[in-house]
Amino acid sequence: MRRFRDGVFSLNGREWSLLAACILAIIVFSVASPHYATFGNAGTVLRNSIELLLVGLGMMLLLAMGGIDVSVGVVMGLAAIWVGRALGADVDPVLTALVGPLTGALLGLVTAAVIVLGRVPAIVGTLGLLGVYRTAIFVLLGGQWLSGLPTGLTILLGTTILGLPVAAYVIAFAYLAVWIALRRTPFGLHLLAIGNSEEKARLSGIPVTKVRFATFIVSGALTGLAATFYVANYRNVEMTVGSTLALDAIAAVVLGGTSILGGKCSLVGTVLGVLLLRILQNGLLLTGVPSLWQPVVTGGLLIGVLGFEVLSNRLSLSQFRWASK
Repeated sequence: MRRFRDGVFSLNGREWSLLAACILAIIVFSVASPHYATFGNAGTVLRNSIELLLVGLGMMLLLAMGGIDVSVGVVMGLAAIWVGRALGADVDPVLTALVGPLTGALLGLVTAAVIVLGRVPAIVGTLGLLGVYRTAIFVLLGGQWLSGLPTGLTILLGTTILGLPVAAYVIAFAYLAVWIALRRTPFGLHLLAIGNSEEKARLSGIPVTKVRFATFIVSGALTGLAATFYVANYRNVEMTVGSTLALDAIAAVVLGGTSILGGKCSLVGTVLGVLLLRILQNGLLLTGVPSLWQPVVTGGLLIGVLGFEVLSNRLSLSQFRWASK
């Protein structure tokens, strides 16, 4: 288990490859479009990465535990609606900023209850909740966008400290907190142990139910925090908010080296996976590729990485069997 925890916040072959891919993509798109290599566009890529960095962090924890949540997009949508309504009701911006994480944590608790207590497979349970939450978004919005929201939250979260926006500090704090939890607390050891084998973890005396509940709640809170930044950045909530967020989060995290089978994760890889995904999406848009094709690129990357990992595992198993003869 120490080997898995040591790889949480360090650079290995996967991370260096991702960094090289990011640099290569930037060079290619800079040549393909005169509008790509500008400070304004770099700021756009980073702003568009805020929500995915937070949601991806929660997804990383879930995948490392051997779980998954395909409803994170609509969870962000529901949290964004309540953040928007709090803004519209002239609630203090500081208190409004807390509405998103609290709503997300509550929805994470509901998800955990369905999956852990109901003993429903995570993919099935979150798919069911996806349908329920999507209908809830339609009912709450009444088929219309929530737009023209006050600027209080935008001003609060748009503040810069020592030249860096508040978002940079919040994301850094979130990743640091998760790093400490994974490296310095029993929670991290228990989470990775459950990801490797839930049954063995349970027999070892690990409180599997508590850890799974906590992980879904933390993931929900991070998704709700992403909703707060979404509302602050765009000042509206549309019907289709977060429609591709789950796919993007899973793809970015798996690209970053977190095993979809559990037991392994990488914080640096998650950050680089998010940046590579947003760099590609932004570059394709500026080179004239319709946004309709962006999910195709994301899905293709996900399939390619998973296929490569399956092939690598099979080759490793074959070599082990050959060496054992």
